[in-house]
Amino acid sequence: MATATALRDDIDEILPGVVADRRDFHEHPELANQEVRTAGIVAERLRALGVEDIRTGIASTGVTGLIRGRKPGPGRTVLLRADMDALPIPEENDVEYRSQNPGVMHACGHDAHTAMLLGVTRLLLDRRDEFAGTVKVLFQPAEEFPPGGAKPMIDAGVLDDPKVDAAFGQHIAQEHPVGEIWVRTGPAMAAADRFHMVIKGKGGHGARPQGTIDPIVIGAQIVVALQTLVSRSIDPTEEAVVTVGTFKAGEAFNVIPDTAELGGTVRTFTAANRDFLEERIEKLARGIANAMGADLAFRYIRGYPATVNDPAMTDLVREVAAAVVGPDNVHESPLMMGAEDFSYFLEEVPGTFWFVGSKNEERGLIWGHHHPRFDLDEASLPVGMETMVNVALRYLNEGA
Repeated sequence: MATATALRDDIDEILPGVVADRRDFHEHPELANQEVRTAGIVAERLRALGVEDIRTGIASTGVTGLIRGRKPGPGRTVLLRADMDALPIPEENDVEYRSQNPGVMHACGHDAHTAMLLGVTRLLLDRRDEFAGTVKVLFQPAEEFPPGGAKPMIDAGVLDDPKVDAAFGQHIAQEHPVGEIWVRTGPAMAAADRFHMVIKGKGGHGARPQGTIDPIVIGAQIVVALQTLVSRSIDPTEEAVVTVGTFKAGEAFNVIPDTAELGGTVRTFTAANRDFLEERIEKLARGIANAMGADLAFRYIRGYPATVNDPAMTDLVREVAAAVVGPDNVHESPLMMGAEDFSYFLEEVPGTFWFVGSKNEERGLIWGHHHPRFDLDEASLPVGMETMVNVALRYLNEGA
């Protein structure tokens, strides 16, 4: 690891610029695959710093660059990732850096992720004599909206030339106080899928139901039956969620409609449960609809896979984090039913995704991710930078 005092002095020196970058990105948020301004600033900054092999326009607006170590030896390649996109949420914060893009705001912390990785890039460039191998910095578009930006960037070859051996990412965590780091071995965040079905019945007058095939009644049966899939078909020691979030049917109180539409989400942590629920939801819904005389059109759309942290890499992150914030401030993350497309990187190479506390109740910075009043304590930025720099150096110099 880098000498703690020297690294912290360097972080203190660059921190005003990192904060300024974060606020600039916050003031000018861009939606998924529209991060043209953000990506342009990132690429310009990487060039000014002297980063090698800068590539832009990857999977729309993605950017990568290389930092090559000068220490003797072939070394390995580690990927460090930050996401850049914002959300379609009108900002309600009254701050100088409030969003200037109506209806769009950085309500999840990606502005901080991008600013931190630019800071990490500068810190690692200054430490090229301390490691062999290569750091690939990756700025990713479109994390917020499936199919996301990670998979298209992987398909475009970002894990090659040079071949990436490990990948690390971090996320600001508004659930946890500043000065804490949360990480979990193995499955950490869920796979997030969705389904949509149209029940095709036969409409008619509400006073003469005998001449209809009522899609609302059929839909109600399907909703109730879907609740048994997790409670009676999934191992109770494993986690899964099936939620029906939309049920649309009819326009008039006394008319039975021809169709009803249902939509929902499925969250799982294992490939077996994911495959099982995809098959069983359709089979159960179609069986009920057909048994009651209706037809069913069904779609199942897979989203991001589960985020699964490599045990050895997670131990590395946990040890580094303990040195940064102290062992008492490093915690085991609970399983999270939210999803994250960094999971695609972890399907290809070992790595870990961890969380950096950013909440400050005394300053009123308590609003959660995706809330119109979301804002973070910028004291979390040096914590994230110090952790990521040391994770990269530790991996390249010592492995896991």
